Amino acid sequence: MKELIIIQTATPDYRNKFFQFLKQKLRNQFSIYSGDYYFEPSVKTDSTIFFVKTLKNYFIFKNRFLFQSGPFWKIIIKKNIMVLEMNPWILSNWVILLVRRMFFRETVLWGHAWPRKGAKSKSDILRNLMRLLANKIIVYTRSQKQELDLRMPTQKIFSAPNALYKKNEMSTNNNFKTIKNIIYVGRLTKKKKPLFMVKAFEIALKKLSKNVNLLIIGDGEEKQNIIKYVNNNKIDSRVSILGHIGSYNKLRELYHSSLVSLSPGYVGLSATQSLGFGVPMLVSRNENHSPEIESIKEGFNALFFETNNEDHLSDKLLEIFKNQDYWIKQRELICEECKNKYSIESMAEPFINLLKYEA
Repeated sequence: MKELIIIQTATPDYRNKFFQFLKQKLRNQFSIYSGDYYFEPSVKTDSTIFFVKTLKNYFIFKNRFLFQSGPFWKIIIKKNIMVLEMNPWILSNWVILLVRRMFFRETVLWGHAWPRKGAKSKSDILRNLMRLLANKIIVYTRSQKQELDLRMPTQKIFSAPNALYKKNEMSTNNNFKTIKNIIYVGRLTKKKKPLFMVKAFEIALKKLSKNVNLLIIGDGEEKQNIIKYVNNNKIDSRVSILGHIGSYNKLRELYHSSLVSLSPGYVGLSATQSLGFGVPMLVSRNENHSPEIESIKEGFNALFFETNNEDHLSDKLLEIFKNQDYWIKQRELICEECKNKYSIESMAEPFINLLKYEA
C-alpha cells in the first residue's frame, strides 16, 4: 500500500488543521516530515501536530539556502508518493527529485507557481527546471494553475486553494451591536507595513467612534517599533498589540468583533482567513501580492486603497464605517463564497487524489 509523504521546511500552526485533516482521512497512508522553523525564523513548527517526524534544517548563506537531513533519506527510493516544496533554494529537494527521477518514483511539487517577483523573474529558470523534474504539481490557486497550464501544457497540474479552516468552522457575526473593531492578522515585518497601518489608523481616530479599536495579531521585528510609536503618540488605549494567536476560538472571537480587516502590505493567507469569517478587507492596490489576491473582489468583499498613502487608507477606513450597514449585511455572502472556494476540504482533495489516481 502506497504512502503519501509530505516534506516541509516547517509546519506552523496555521497548517495544523490541514495536516490533521489529511491524517484523519489517510491514516497510516500519510506521513509528514518537517524541520523546526522556516527561512523566516518567526515561522515555527507547531509542536501540537504530534505525528510530524522531525528533520534537521541547515540554513546557509544568511538563510538563503537550506539543506534538510533526517530519516526521510531512508525512504526516498521507496514506491511511495513524495510531496516536496516547490522552492529551488531547498538544496536537498534537488537531490530527492533527481534520485527519485532515476528510480521512476512519483514526486510532486507543492507551492507557488512563480517566484515572488512573478513569472518573468530570472529565478523562475531554476523553478522551471524543478517543475520539469516533477511528475505532478500542486499550486495554491486556480489562477496559478491556469497560468502554469499555458506554460507547461503536458504537465499534470492541480490547484489546492490555500485554506485555514474546514467549512463548518467558517462562520460570521452580523450583530450590529458587537461589530466595532479593525483587525490585522499577519507577520509584523517591514514588507507587511504594519507601522504604516497604525499611522493611518491614528489619522482616522479623530472621526471614528470612541469604541473602535485596532487589533494587531502577530509577531515580528516591527513589533517593538509599533509599541514605541503607539506609546509615544498616546494611542495605546485604542491599539491592542496582542502578539501571535494560534487559537481558532480566540481568532474567531476577534474577527467576529471586527467590521474590517487590513492588508497594508501584500495580501497573503490572512485574506481567506478574514473572508472565512465574513470580514471584508482593505487592501493595498499596487503590491506584489501573493496568489490569495484572487479571492479579493472589490465592492463585494474588499476595497482597495492607494499604496503607501496614509491619508487614503484613513479615508477608506472612514468610508467602511460610514457604510457599515452594507458591509454587515455582506458578511453572510462573503463567508459563504469563501466556504465554497477556500475550505480545507477543497485544499485536501488533490492530495488525497494522489493516492486514488496514481501516475
